[in-house]
Amino acid sequence: MKSEDTPFEGGPLDGRVLPVLLGMTGHPPKTYRVPVPDPAGGGPTVLVYRRVPRGEGPHIGLRDRWKYAYDPRGDQSGGRRKWPWPRPHATPGGKPDDTHG
Repeated sequence: MKSEDTPFEGGPLDGRVLPVLLGMTGHPPKTYRVPVPDPAGGGPTVLVYRRVPRGEGPHIGLRDRWKYAYDPRGDQSGGRRKWPWPRPHATPGGKPDDTHG
């Protein structure tokens, strides 16, 4: 698998450049979660970084590189998929629509 050195901004990883595995499309994942163990022995804290464009690529209007920006809200920002279309409403009684009148 390919990886790309990706810079991190903000949070505890500010200024670091880490190799991040690329997906099948050649892009790194949209979110990068880093579990940090609790020194007191409790559950780990998860740092969340979101992928943002790094800047303009060699061609005007095309972005070819990414960076990760710290998201202090973490998983509170939803965590569920947001579909680009509304959910279909169930018909009364849970029966399919009668198309024959």
